[in-house]
Amino acid sequence: MANDFLDSAKKQFEYYKMLGEKTFSQLSDEQLFIQLNEESNSVATIVKHLWGNMLSRWTDFLTTDGEKEWRHRDEEFKNDIANRTELLEKWNEGWTCLFKAINSLTENDLAKEIFIRNQGHTITEAINRQLAHYPYHVGQIVFIGKLMCNENWISLSIPKGNSKEYNNVKFAQPKRKKHFTEEIINKNNT
Repeated sequence: MANDFLDSAKKQFEYYKMLGEKTFSQLSDEQLFIQLNEESNSVATIVKHLWGNMLSRWTDFLTTDGEKEWRHRDEEFKNDIANRTELLEKWNEGWTCLFKAINSLTENDLAKEIFIRNQGHTITEAINRQLAHYPYHVGQIVFIGKLMCNENWISLSIPKGNSKEYNNVKFAQPKRKKHFTEEIINKNNT
């Protein structure tokens, strides 16, 4: 059961990483940095915040507080990433840190307690916290991408008007057990 949770969590994180990357690929370099108004964040700023959060939360995950002293969270919201290359470097560095930490976890680790800002979390709670936080921001990235691309947007899920066709294909297959992200990620990697 515990290994099922860790496997599922990894697949969920991979799925949201892929959604972000599929959005980046549809945006021009300029669009990655557009801030729609004073209160909003650009795609690049959201990436910078995710990067800072991931490095803080997942570095020394089992042994130090998830809010590191060296993190400067307020700086993450400055729209100062220089270009697409730097954006992708930060994106990949954050995800690499996350996957390194989560891949090192064992079933026995799930009962351990860690702290984020001195608040205790089981490992499961800490993972679930990030599984809520990162998709929230990836959803913002996707939404901005859809706004920027408008009618040129290539759907990352079931395109509008295709639900019946999609369901017909699914229900024509035998019942099976696999994580819902497997076919999506595999389809996108071919």
